[in-house]
Amino acid sequence: MPMRTRKQAKMINEEKAIIYCRVSTEKETQQTSIERQRAELEEIAHRNDFTIVEIIEEKASGYEVDRDGMLKLLDYVKQGDVSVVLVQDDTRIGRGHAKMAILHQLRKDGVKIYTIQDEGELQLSEADAMVLDIVSIVEEYQRKLHNLKIKRGMKAAVDRGYKPQDNLGGTPSGGREKKEVPIEEIVRLRERKLTFHDIAATLRGFGHDVSKATVHRRYREYEQEQASSNHLDD
Repeated sequence: MPMRTRKQAKMINEEKAIIYCRVSTEKETQQTSIERQRAELEEIAHRNDFTIVEIIEEKASGYEVDRDGMLKLLDYVKQGDVSVVLVQDDTRIGRGHAKMAILHQLRKDGVKIYTIQDEGELQLSEADAMVLDIVSIVEEYQRKLHNLKIKRGMKAAVDRGYKPQDNLGGTPSGGREKKEVPIEEIVRLRERKLTFHDIAATLRGFGHDVSKATVHRRYREYEQEQASSNHLDD
């Protein structure tokens, strides 16, 4: 196999990055800060052979999550278009709870954060690292609890005679069809004495995006329709 040239190796190792610059006010004096951030971050990108996908600049409070520029950055990350985010320091990402929420999301998406302050990858403070670890642990247990609730609801439904295979058709790919919230299934499960919570968990396990509140509302609507129908018959 022929050896790669240095230029080819460099191209293969290049990572796509997005530069994010932020100041908190509209004052003209802050424009210099934005320009300085951009110039220094471009230098970091060049030094690390990062390909700059876009440079985002905005003037907004770091305490707010609802920032157009930050939301655009997160869209890039979610779509897998970038693997590195370049910022002056972690306060440019945000402040307070907003900063921790955004850092948590970026870490979940496996994105590296490079800063001017750290002259490389972001070095979290001990306190910030601990908070992010706690949030990750709590989120993992929430996910486990959610899955256990679904399994519990499905088991309770099957134990009471519910047969999902009679109500879910297969697709050509071997998957299952998603239907609108099936009132017939809600009624059938309710007749088997399942709670609205267990009914919602069961239906989610079978591919229906439905909450306990929606199940409860649909069932009450069904009862009202049945009552009206019976009244008309009388």
